[in-house]
Amino acid sequence: MDTPNAASEPFQLGWEEWVSLPQLGLPALKVKVDTGARTSALHAYDIESFGSASSPKVRFTIHPIPDREDVLIHCSAPVVDRREVTSSNGESEWRYVIRTKIRMGKREWPIDVSLTDRGNMAYRMLLGRTALAEDMLVTPQQSFCQPELGYESYHSVAVKQDAPRRSLRIAVLSREAHNYSTRRLVEEGESRGHVVEVIDTTRCYMAINQLSPEVYYDGTRLPRYDAVIPRIGASITSYGTAVVRQFETIGTYCVNPSDGITASRDKLHAHQILARQRIGMPATAFAASPKDTGNLIGLAGNAPLIVKLLESTQGKGVVLAETRKAAESVIDAFRGLKASFLVQQFVKEAAGEDIRCLVIAGKVVAAMKRSAAEGEFRSNLHRGGNSSPVRITKQERDAAVRAAKAFGLNLSGVDLLRSSTGPKVLEVNSSPGLEGIEKSSGKNVAGLLYDAIEKKARPVPARRRAAVKPKAT
Repeated sequence: MDTPNAASEPFQLGWEEWVSLPQLGLPALKVKVDTGARTSALHAYDIESFGSASSPKVRFTIHPIPDREDVLIHCSAPVVDRREVTSSNGESEWRYVIRTKIRMGKREWPIDVSLTDRGNMAYRMLLGRTALAEDMLVTPQQSFCQPELGYESYHSVAVKQDAPRRSLRIAVLSREAHNYSTRRLVEEGESRGHVVEVIDTTRCYMAINQLSPEVYYDGTRLPRYDAVIPRIGASITSYGTAVVRQFETIGTYCVNPSDGITASRDKLHAHQILARQRIGMPATAFAASPKDTGNLIGLAGNAPLIVKLLESTQGKGVVLAETRKAAESVIDAFRGLKASFLVQQFVKEAAGEDIRCLVIAGKVVAAMKRSAAEGEFRSNLHRGGNSSPVRITKQERDAAVRAAKAFGLNLSGVDLLRSSTGPKVLEVNSSPGLEGIEKSSGKNVAGLLYDAIEKKARPVPARRRAAVKPKAT
Protein backbone atom coordinates (compact mmCIF):
# COMPACT_ATOMS: atom_id res chain seq x y z
CA MET A 1 0.00 0.00 0.00
CA ASP A 2 1.10 3.57 -0.70
CA THR A 3 1.72 5.70 2.36
CA PRO A 4 1.21 9.45 2.77
CA ASN A 5 3.94 11.53 1.14
CA ALA A 6 3.85 15.34 1.30
CA ALA A 7 5.93 15.63 -1.88
CA SER A 8 3.39 13.75 -4.04
CA GLU A 9 0.32 15.22 -5.73
CA PRO A 10 -2.53 16.10 -3.35
CA PHE A 11 -4.64 13.15 -2.28
CA GLN A 12 -8.19 14.26 -2.97
CA LEU A 13 -10.97 13.60 -0.46
CA GLY A 14 -14.63 14.53 -0.39
CA TRP A 15 -16.70 15.25 2.69
CA GLU A 16 -17.73 11.56 2.74
CA GLU A 17 -15.61 8.58 1.73
CA TRP A 18 -15.38 4.80 1.99
CA VAL A 19 -12.61 3.34 4.13
CA SER A 20 -11.63 -0.02 5.59
CA LEU A 21 -10.00 -0.81 8.92
CA PRO A 22 -8.33 -4.17 8.17
CA GLN A 23 -6.77 -4.69 11.61
CA LEU A 24 -10.24 -4.54 13.18
CA GLY A 25 -11.89 -6.78 10.59
CA LEU A 26 -13.96 -3.92 9.12
CA PRO A 27 -13.71 -4.14 5.30
CA ALA A 28 -16.08 -1.25 4.53
CA LEU A 29 -17.21 1.83 6.44
CA LYS A 30 -18.79 5.00 5.13
CA VAL A 31 -17.13 7.88 6.99
CA LYS A 32 -17.71 11.59 7.35
CA VAL A 33 -14.54 13.65 6.80
CA ASP A 34 -14.67 16.58 9.21
CA THR A 35 -11.67 18.93 9.38
CA GLY A 36 -13.46 20.85 12.09
CA ALA A 37 -13.07 17.90 14.44
CA ARG A 38 -9.64 17.21 15.89
CA THR A 39 -10.19 13.59 16.99
CA SER A 40 -11.44 10.73 14.83
CA ALA A 41 -14.27 8.66 16.31
CA LEU A 42 -15.46 5.13 15.63
CA HIS A 43 -18.85 3.70 16.58
CA ALA A 44 -18.53 1.19 19.43
CA TYR A 45 -20.67 -0.20 22.22
CA ASP A 46 -20.27 -2.90 24.88
CA ILE A 47 -16.82 -1.36 25.35
CA GLU A 48 -14.76 -3.29 27.89
CA SER A 49 -11.14 -2.86 28.89
CA PHE A 50 -9.06 -5.89 29.87
CA GLY A 51 -5.47 -7.02 30.24
CA SER A 52 -2.70 -5.76 32.49
CA ALA A 53 -2.11 -2.14 33.45
CA SER A 54 1.16 -2.19 31.50
CA SER A 55 -0.47 -3.54 28.34
CA PRO A 56 -4.18 -2.62 28.37
CA LYS A 57 -6.56 -3.72 25.65
CA VAL A 58 -10.14 -2.94 24.81
CA ARG A 59 -12.82 -4.96 23.09
CA PHE A 60 -16.05 -3.66 21.66
CA THR A 61 -18.88 -4.37 19.25
CA ILE A 62 -19.88 -2.36 16.19
CA HIS A 63 -22.86 -2.35 13.86
CA PRO A 64 -20.97 -1.28 10.69
CA ILE A 65 -24.12 -0.85 8.61
CA PRO A 66 -26.64 1.81 9.73
CA ASP A 67 -30.11 0.37 10.37
CA ARG A 68 -28.69 -3.21 10.36
CA GLU A 69 -28.35 -4.25 13.97
CA ASP A 70 -28.29 -7.90 12.89
CA VAL A 71 -24.77 -7.38 11.47
CA LEU A 72 -22.31 -7.40 14.38
CA ILE A 73 -18.53 -7.21 14.29
CA HIS A 74 -16.60 -7.90 17.52
CA CYS A 75 -13.25 -6.10 17.67
CA SER A 76 -10.28 -5.83 20.01
CA ALA A 77 -7.22 -3.58 20.01
CA PRO A 78 -4.46 -2.26 22.28
CA VAL A 79 -5.29 0.97 24.12
CA VAL A 80 -2.91 3.89 23.42
CA ASP A 81 -4.68 6.53 25.49
CA ARG A 82 -7.79 7.48 27.40
CA ARG A 83 -8.75 11.09 27.01
CA GLU A 84 -11.61 13.50 27.48
CA VAL A 85 -13.22 14.37 24.15
CA THR A 86 -15.74 17.18 23.59
CA SER A 87 -18.27 16.56 20.81
CA SER A 88 -19.69 19.17 18.43
CA ASN A 89 -22.70 19.71 20.72
CA GLY A 90 -20.41 20.61 23.62
CA GLU A 91 -20.77 17.35 25.59
CA SER A 92 -17.60 15.82 27.04
CA GLU A 93 -16.87 12.17 27.73
CA TRP A 94 -13.84 10.02 28.52
CA ARG A 95 -13.02 7.71 25.62
CA TYR A 96 -10.57 4.92 24.96
CA VAL A 97 -8.24 5.70 22.06
CA ILE A 98 -6.82 2.94 19.87
CA ARG A 99 -4.33 2.98 17.03
CA THR A 100 -5.17 1.09 13.86
CA LYS A 101 -4.49 1.19 10.14
CA ILE A 102 -6.96 2.88 7.80
CA ARG A 103 -7.14 2.04 4.10
CA MET A 104 -8.57 4.45 1.53
CA GLY A 105 -8.13 3.75 -2.15
CA LYS A 106 -4.49 2.66 -2.60
CA ARG A 107 -3.26 4.26 0.58
CA GLU A 108 -2.92 2.83 4.04
CA TRP A 109 -1.62 4.57 7.16
CA PRO A 110 -1.99 4.39 10.97
CA ILE A 111 -4.43 6.67 12.79
CA ASP A 112 -5.57 7.18 16.37
CA VAL A 113 -9.31 6.86 16.80
CA SER A 114 -11.53 7.24 19.86
CA LEU A 115 -14.36 4.83 20.66
CA THR A 116 -17.87 6.13 21.31
CA ASP A 117 -21.45 5.07 20.69
CA ARG A 118 -22.53 6.60 17.36
CA GLY A 119 -25.62 4.40 17.08
CA ASN A 120 -27.85 7.37 16.30
CA MET A 121 -25.47 8.78 13.68
CA ALA A 122 -25.70 8.24 9.92
CA TYR A 123 -21.93 7.66 9.73
CA ARG A 124 -20.31 4.95 11.80
CA MET A 125 -17.01 6.84 11.74
CA LEU A 126 -15.87 10.44 11.84
CA LEU A 127 -12.45 11.21 10.32
CA GLY A 128 -10.87 14.15 12.14
CA ARG A 129 -8.05 16.40 10.97
CA THR A 130 -5.30 14.67 12.99
CA ALA A 131 -5.88 11.53 10.87
CA LEU A 132 -5.13 13.43 7.62
CA ALA A 133 -1.66 13.77 6.14
CA GLU A 134 -0.29 17.08 4.87
CA ASP A 135 -0.79 16.11 1.21
CA MET A 136 -4.48 15.36 1.66
CA LEU A 137 -6.88 17.90 0.25
CA VAL A 138 -10.51 17.86 1.40
CA THR A 139 -13.08 19.33 -0.99
CA PRO A 140 -16.28 19.85 1.03
CA GLN A 141 -18.46 20.15 -2.08
CA GLN A 142 -17.53 16.66 -3.34
CA SER A 143 -18.32 13.12 -2.26
CA PHE A 144 -16.43 9.85 -2.78
CA CYS A 145 -13.32 11.11 -4.53
CA GLN A 146 -11.73 7.75 -3.68
CA PRO A 147 -12.97 4.31 -4.83
CA GLU A 148 -16.28 3.24 -3.36
CA LEU A 149 -16.70 0.05 -1.36
CA GLY A 150 -19.85 -1.82 -0.37
CA TYR A 151 -21.43 -3.39 2.69
CA GLU A 152 -21.89 -6.68 0.86
CA SER A 153 -18.26 -7.45 1.79
CA TYR A 154 -19.45 -8.33 5.31
CA HIS A 155 -21.10 -11.40 3.84
CA SER A 156 -18.03 -12.47 1.83
CA VAL A 157 -16.49 -15.80 2.86
CA ALA A 158 -13.01 -14.58 1.86
CA VAL A 159 -13.29 -11.51 4.07
CA LYS A 160 -14.46 -13.60 7.02
CA GLN A 161 -11.54 -16.01 6.59
CA ASP A 162 -9.05 -13.14 6.50
CA ALA A 163 -10.52 -11.46 9.58
CA PRO A 164 -7.87 -10.66 12.20
CA ARG A 165 -7.57 -12.84 15.28
CA ARG A 166 -9.61 -11.25 18.05
CA SER A 167 -8.00 -11.01 21.48
CA LEU A 168 -9.89 -13.28 23.84
CA ARG A 169 -10.29 -13.07 27.58
CA ILE A 170 -9.87 -16.58 28.93
CA ALA A 171 -10.12 -18.01 32.45
CA VAL A 172 -8.24 -21.15 33.50
CA LEU A 173 -10.02 -22.72 36.48
CA SER A 174 -7.15 -24.20 38.47
CA ARG A 175 -5.98 -24.36 42.05
CA GLU A 176 -2.39 -24.87 40.92
CA ALA A 177 -1.28 -21.72 39.13
CA HIS A 178 2.36 -22.83 38.95
CA ASN A 179 2.09 -26.39 37.69
CA TYR A 180 3.26 -27.21 34.16
CA SER A 181 -0.16 -27.50 32.52
CA THR A 182 -1.52 -24.23 33.90
CA ARG A 183 1.69 -22.35 33.08
CA ARG A 184 1.65 -23.65 29.50
CA LEU A 185 -1.96 -22.58 29.01
CA VAL A 186 -1.14 -19.08 30.23
CA GLU A 187 2.09 -18.77 28.22
CA GLU A 188 0.57 -20.06 25.00
CA GLY A 189 -2.53 -17.90 25.28
CA GLU A 190 -0.55 -14.73 26.00
CA SER A 191 1.83 -15.47 23.11
CA ARG A 192 -1.23 -15.31 20.82
CA GLY A 193 -2.31 -11.94 22.20
CA HIS A 194 -5.04 -13.26 24.47
CA VAL A 195 -5.50 -12.33 28.12
CA VAL A 196 -5.42 -15.46 30.27
CA GLU A 197 -6.32 -15.33 33.97
CA VAL A 198 -5.90 -18.19 36.44
CA ILE A 199 -8.90 -18.46 38.77
CA ASP A 200 -8.78 -20.60 41.91
CA THR A 201 -11.99 -22.61 41.64
CA THR A 202 -12.58 -22.86 45.38
CA ARG A 203 -12.48 -19.07 45.78
CA CYS A 204 -15.35 -18.59 43.33
CA TYR A 205 -18.89 -18.16 44.57
CA MET A 206 -22.15 -17.71 42.73
CA ALA A 207 -25.22 -15.51 42.62
CA ILE A 208 -28.01 -17.70 41.24
CA ASN A 209 -31.14 -15.98 39.98
CA GLN A 210 -33.21 -15.71 36.81
CA LEU A 211 -32.25 -12.13 35.95
CA SER A 212 -28.49 -11.86 36.31
CA PRO A 213 -26.64 -15.00 37.41
CA GLU A 214 -23.01 -14.15 38.11
CA VAL A 215 -19.72 -15.61 39.32
CA TYR A 216 -17.84 -13.76 42.06
CA TYR A 217 -14.23 -14.08 43.15
CA ASP A 218 -12.73 -12.67 46.33
CA GLY A 219 -15.54 -10.15 46.72
CA THR A 220 -15.60 -8.98 43.10
CA ARG A 221 -17.90 -9.97 40.24
CA LEU A 222 -15.87 -11.70 37.56
CA PRO A 223 -15.89 -10.05 34.11
CA ARG A 224 -17.22 -11.62 30.95
CA TYR A 225 -14.91 -14.32 29.62
CA ASP A 226 -14.88 -15.54 26.03
CA ALA A 227 -13.86 -19.01 27.17
CA VAL A 228 -13.18 -21.02 30.31
CA ILE A 229 -10.68 -23.88 30.48
CA PRO A 230 -11.71 -26.06 33.44
CA ARG A 231 -8.94 -27.93 35.23
CA ILE A 232 -10.99 -29.32 38.08
CA GLY A 233 -9.11 -31.45 40.62
CA ALA A 234 -10.68 -34.76 41.68
CA SER A 235 -11.01 -33.60 45.30
CA ILE A 236 -13.31 -30.70 44.32
CA THR A 237 -15.26 -32.28 41.46
CA SER A 238 -18.67 -31.43 42.90
CA TYR A 239 -17.97 -27.76 43.65
CA GLY A 240 -15.77 -27.31 40.58
CA THR A 241 -18.45 -28.55 38.20
CA ALA A 242 -20.99 -26.29 39.93
CA VAL A 243 -18.75 -23.32 39.06
CA VAL A 244 -18.46 -24.54 35.46
CA ARG A 245 -22.26 -24.87 35.33
CA GLN A 246 -22.58 -21.27 36.45
CA PHE A 247 -20.33 -20.11 33.60
CA GLU A 248 -22.46 -22.19 31.22
CA THR A 249 -25.58 -20.51 32.65
CA ILE A 250 -24.30 -17.04 31.79
CA GLY A 251 -23.40 -18.12 28.25
CA THR A 252 -19.62 -18.56 28.50
CA TYR A 253 -18.00 -21.14 26.23
CA CYS A 254 -16.51 -23.87 28.45
CA VAL A 255 -13.95 -26.16 26.81
CA ASN A 256 -15.31 -29.11 28.77
CA PRO A 257 -18.97 -29.11 29.91
CA SER A 258 -19.84 -29.68 33.54
CA ASP A 259 -21.85 -32.85 32.90
CA GLY A 260 -18.98 -34.40 30.91
CA ILE A 261 -16.51 -33.68 33.72
CA THR A 262 -18.89 -35.14 36.33
CA ALA A 263 -19.57 -38.30 34.33
CA SER A 264 -15.91 -38.96 33.53
CA ARG A 265 -14.94 -38.67 37.22
CA ASP A 266 -17.44 -41.30 38.37
CA LYS A 267 -15.86 -44.59 37.24
CA LEU A 268 -19.16 -46.49 37.35
CA HIS A 269 -21.06 -43.84 35.40
CA ALA A 270 -18.16 -43.54 32.95
CA HIS A 271 -18.10 -47.25 32.18
CA GLN A 272 -21.86 -47.29 31.74
CA ILE A 273 -21.54 -44.49 29.18
CA LEU A 274 -18.78 -46.39 27.36
CA ALA A 275 -20.90 -49.55 27.35
CA ARG A 276 -23.90 -47.63 26.00
CA GLN A 277 -21.77 -46.43 23.08
CA ARG A 278 -20.40 -49.97 22.47
CA ILE A 279 -16.83 -48.82 23.12
CA GLY A 280 -14.36 -51.58 24.01
CA MET A 281 -13.29 -51.76 27.67
CA PRO A 282 -12.16 -54.39 30.19
CA ALA A 283 -14.99 -56.52 31.61
CA THR A 284 -16.28 -54.62 34.64
CA ALA A 285 -18.63 -55.50 37.52
CA PHE A 286 -20.22 -53.56 40.38
CA ALA A 287 -22.32 -54.57 43.36
CA ALA A 288 -23.35 -53.14 46.72
CA SER A 289 -24.13 -56.29 48.69
CA PRO A 290 -21.35 -58.41 50.29
CA LYS A 291 -23.37 -61.53 49.37
CA ASP A 292 -22.50 -60.91 45.71
CA THR A 293 -18.69 -61.05 46.07
CA GLY A 294 -18.29 -64.45 44.39
CA ASN A 295 -20.55 -63.61 41.47
CA LEU A 296 -18.90 -60.19 41.16
CA ILE A 297 -15.48 -61.80 40.71
CA GLY A 298 -16.89 -64.25 38.18
CA LEU A 299 -18.45 -61.46 36.09
CA ALA A 300 -15.07 -59.72 35.81
CA GLY A 301 -13.40 -62.91 34.56
CA ASN A 302 -11.65 -64.40 37.60
CA ALA A 303 -8.21 -63.56 38.97
CA PRO A 304 -6.02 -61.69 38.47
CA LEU A 305 -8.37 -58.72 38.86
CA ILE A 306 -8.23 -54.99 39.34
CA VAL A 307 -10.24 -53.54 42.24
CA LYS A 308 -10.70 -49.82 41.72
CA LEU A 309 -12.31 -47.09 43.81
CA LEU A 310 -14.97 -45.19 41.85
CA GLU A 311 -13.23 -41.85 42.34
CA SER A 312 -9.63 -43.00 42.05
CA THR A 313 -7.14 -40.76 40.25
CA GLN A 314 -3.45 -40.94 39.28
CA GLY A 315 -3.47 -44.66 40.14
CA LYS A 316 -4.49 -44.13 43.78
CA GLY A 317 -7.14 -46.52 45.07
CA VAL A 318 -6.33 -49.12 42.38
CA VAL A 319 -5.30 -52.59 43.61
CA LEU A 320 -4.15 -55.67 41.68
CA ALA A 321 -5.51 -58.88 43.20
CA GLU A 322 -3.50 -61.76 41.73
CA THR A 323 -5.65 -64.56 43.19
CA ARG A 324 -9.33 -65.04 43.89
CA LYS A 325 -8.61 -65.12 47.62
CA ALA A 326 -6.72 -61.80 47.39
CA ALA A 327 -9.59 -60.28 45.44
CA GLU A 328 -12.07 -61.33 48.12
CA SER A 329 -9.84 -59.83 50.83
CA VAL A 330 -9.50 -56.50 49.01
CA ILE A 331 -13.25 -56.34 48.35
CA ASP A 332 -14.01 -57.08 52.00
CA ALA A 333 -11.54 -54.37 53.07
CA PHE A 334 -13.08 -51.76 50.75
CA ARG A 335 -16.57 -52.71 51.96
CA GLY A 336 -15.40 -52.37 55.53
CA LEU A 337 -14.40 -48.80 54.71
CA LYS A 338 -17.83 -48.28 53.09
CA ALA A 339 -16.06 -47.39 49.84
CA SER A 340 -17.63 -47.71 46.39
CA PHE A 341 -15.52 -49.71 43.94
CA LEU A 342 -15.43 -51.61 40.66
CA VAL A 343 -14.00 -55.03 39.93
CA GLN A 344 -12.34 -55.18 36.54
CA GLN A 345 -10.63 -57.65 34.23
CA PHE A 346 -6.82 -57.51 34.27
CA VAL A 347 -5.48 -57.40 30.71
CA LYS A 348 -2.27 -59.45 30.96
CA GLU A 349 -1.10 -58.83 27.41
CA ALA A 350 -0.85 -55.11 28.08
CA ALA A 351 2.21 -55.97 30.19
CA GLY A 352 2.04 -52.86 32.37
CA GLU A 353 1.74 -50.48 29.42
CA ASP A 354 -1.08 -48.26 28.25
CA ILE A 355 -1.61 -45.62 25.57
CA ARG A 356 -2.61 -42.04 26.43
CA CYS A 357 -4.37 -40.36 23.50
CA LEU A 358 -4.86 -36.61 23.76
CA VAL A 359 -8.12 -35.70 22.01
CA ILE A 360 -8.95 -32.08 21.14
CA ALA A 361 -12.15 -31.11 19.32
CA GLY A 362 -12.76 -34.62 18.04
CA LYS A 363 -9.20 -35.36 16.85
CA VAL A 364 -6.34 -37.30 18.39
CA VAL A 365 -3.60 -34.67 18.29
CA ALA A 366 -0.89 -36.56 20.23
CA ALA A 367 -0.27 -39.95 21.79
CA MET A 368 2.27 -41.53 24.10
CA LYS A 369 2.96 -44.96 25.55
CA ARG A 370 3.22 -45.13 29.33
CA SER A 371 5.19 -48.01 30.86
CA ALA A 372 5.00 -49.00 34.51
CA ALA A 373 8.06 -48.82 36.73
CA GLU A 374 9.73 -52.13 37.64
CA GLY A 375 7.54 -54.13 40.03
CA GLU A 376 4.54 -51.85 39.41
CA PHE A 377 1.41 -52.64 37.36
CA ARG A 378 0.17 -49.02 37.16
CA SER A 379 1.66 -47.03 34.29
CA ASN A 380 0.70 -43.57 35.61
CA LEU A 381 3.56 -41.07 35.33
CA HIS A 382 2.73 -39.96 38.88
CA ARG A 383 3.54 -43.52 40.02
CA GLY A 384 7.01 -43.44 38.46
CA GLY A 385 6.02 -44.68 35.02
CA ASN A 386 7.90 -43.72 31.87
CA SER A 387 6.53 -42.23 28.66
CA SER A 388 7.66 -42.60 25.07
CA PRO A 389 6.33 -41.73 21.60
CA VAL A 390 3.99 -44.24 20.01
CA ARG A 391 2.25 -44.74 16.70
CA ILE A 392 -1.38 -45.69 17.23
CA THR A 393 -3.59 -47.74 14.91
CA LYS A 394 -6.75 -46.49 13.21
CA GLN A 395 -8.78 -48.70 15.55
CA GLU A 396 -7.14 -47.10 18.59
CA ARG A 397 -7.64 -43.62 17.16
CA ASP A 398 -11.32 -44.28 16.50
CA ALA A 399 -11.83 -45.69 20.01
CA ALA A 400 -10.24 -42.59 21.59
CA VAL A 401 -12.32 -40.18 19.51
CA ARG A 402 -15.55 -42.07 20.23
CA ALA A 403 -14.79 -42.15 23.95
CA ALA A 404 -14.16 -38.39 24.13
CA LYS A 405 -17.30 -37.73 22.12
CA ALA A 406 -19.38 -39.94 24.43
CA PHE A 407 -18.68 -37.49 27.28
CA GLY A 408 -18.92 -34.35 25.13
CA LEU A 409 -15.35 -33.37 26.03
CA ASN A 410 -13.40 -31.03 23.76
CA LEU A 411 -10.17 -31.75 25.67
CA SER A 412 -9.51 -35.18 27.12
CA GLY A 413 -6.87 -37.79 27.76
CA VAL A 414 -8.17 -41.22 26.76
CA ASP A 415 -6.24 -44.16 28.25
CA LEU A 416 -6.25 -47.39 26.24
CA LEU A 417 -4.91 -50.90 26.78
CA ARG A 418 -3.74 -52.99 23.85
CA SER A 419 -5.43 -56.37 24.17
CA SER A 420 -5.70 -59.44 21.96
CA THR A 421 -9.27 -58.42 21.10
CA GLY A 422 -8.55 -54.79 20.27
CA PRO A 423 -8.16 -51.54 22.23
CA LYS A 424 -9.81 -51.33 25.64
CA VAL A 425 -10.63 -47.90 27.08
CA LEU A 426 -9.58 -47.67 30.72
CA GLU A 427 -10.43 -44.06 31.48
CA VAL A 428 -11.40 -40.73 29.97
CA ASN A 429 -9.64 -37.88 31.80
CA SER A 430 -11.26 -34.45 31.55
CA SER A 431 -8.20 -32.61 32.96
CA PRO A 432 -5.24 -34.33 31.30
CA GLY A 433 -1.74 -33.16 32.16
CA LEU A 434 0.20 -31.58 29.30
CA GLU A 435 3.79 -32.12 30.42
CA GLY A 436 4.21 -35.81 29.61
CA ILE A 437 2.33 -35.69 26.31
CA GLU A 438 4.11 -32.55 25.05
CA LYS A 439 7.56 -33.86 25.93
CA SER A 440 6.92 -37.34 24.53
CA SER A 441 5.25 -36.28 21.30
CA GLY A 442 7.18 -33.05 20.73
CA LYS A 443 3.89 -31.34 19.85
CA ASN A 444 2.57 -28.00 21.06
CA VAL A 445 -0.60 -29.42 22.57
CA ALA A 446 -1.49 -26.15 24.31
CA GLY A 447 -1.30 -24.40 20.93
CA LEU A 448 -3.60 -26.98 19.35
CA LEU A 449 -6.10 -26.40 22.16
CA TYR A 450 -6.05 -22.64 21.48
CA ASP A 451 -6.61 -23.33 17.78
CA ALA A 452 -9.84 -25.06 18.77
CA ILE A 453 -10.83 -22.35 21.27
CA GLU A 454 -10.34 -19.57 18.71
CA LYS A 455 -12.72 -21.37 16.34
CA LYS A 456 -15.35 -22.10 18.98
CA ALA A 457 -15.34 -19.11 21.32
CA ARG A 458 -18.01 -16.55 20.58
CA PRO A 459 -18.53 -13.23 22.33
CA VAL A 460 -21.26 -13.13 24.94
CA PRO A 461 -24.42 -11.93 23.13
CA ALA A 462 -24.70 -8.16 23.17
CA ARG A 463 -27.47 -6.53 25.13
CA ARG A 464 -30.61 -6.05 23.08
CA ARG A 465 -31.06 -2.44 22.06
CA ALA A 466 -34.04 -0.82 20.41
CA ALA A 467 -33.43 0.06 16.78
CA VAL A 468 -32.78 3.78 16.33
CA LYS A 469 -32.99 5.43 12.95
CA PRO A 470 -30.12 7.72 11.97
CA LYS A 471 -30.80 11.30 12.99
CA ALA A 472 -27.53 13.09 12.70
CA THR A 473 -24.14 12.96 11.04
